[in-house]
Amino acid sequence: MATPERMIVCCQSFRTTGSPKGICHKSTEGFLQYIEEELLDRGLDALVVATTCLKQCESGPILVVQPENWWFKGVESEGVIDEILDSLEDGEPCEKYLLS
Repeated sequence: MATPERMIVCCQSFRTTGSPKGICHKSTEGFLQYIEEELLDRGLDALVVATTCLKQCESGPILVVQPENWWFKGVESEGVIDEILDSLEDGEPCEKYLLS
């Protein structure tokens, strides 16, 4: 099995103590499945990963695209995900949500 071109990391606010904190887990229910389906529909080669807290709560929810290391803030809806994936298809980061 080949490794994917990209990894899309979605903050889920998990902490080492086991309890979610912050806002990402509260605002992203269903997003992992939505991203997976969109990647398949678009033919993008990427692995979707839920992660522990990315320590960017003031800008969350956060989504990170690797290996480009593009960090996106305010990923609060499927519409935002679509905009990010549209730009990803073009090989560019979605500037509107890029965390700098």
